Amino acid sequence: MPATEKEVNSMLYLINNFTRYNLWANATLVHWLKTKSPELLDKEVTSSFPTIRLTLLHILKTQGYWLSVISGEEYSENQGADPESVLSEVIDQSARIVEFVESMPAESIQDETMVINPWFECNFPNFEYILHLVNHTTYHRGQIITVGRQLGLTDAPITDYNFFNVRGK
Repeated sequence: MPATEKEVNSMLYLINNFTRYNLWANATLVHWLKTKSPELLDKEVTSSFPTIRLTLLHILKTQGYWLSVISGEEYSENQGADPESVLSEVIDQSARIVEFVESMPAESIQDETMVINPWFECNFPNFEYILHLVNHTTYHRGQIITVGRQLGLTDAPITDYNFFNVRGK
């Protein structure tokens, strides 16, 4: 059953707001990390990614991958390795995601895209991939905060979606 105009408009608003939230939350996290010693980004702890920088690189890699899926463009890993480049690229890439998603026609957001890779195959509407991108990044931002706590950082910023809606816009 096709979506009503109201449902489509609501979905478009939500998708666009989620990508703007992702940019805001990533920028908030990066600005916080820039107030810390650069060496802290490479301090190892027990986690799925042992350093904050490796977690940020994973965020960059997966955001880039999902952007390539929804855009139909070739995926390439061009992230800089030094801490300052990684921090800057997280914000820049998140801004490119907002720009691309906001330029997508409603039909493209609803179009299905087949994904075949070594880990899984799926054929979902593009809005599912966009939501996954934001959700995945949110998960790893939480890991960065937890790693920061293990390193003695107690002043992490609030990057909650509702906080963004109330105060971050």
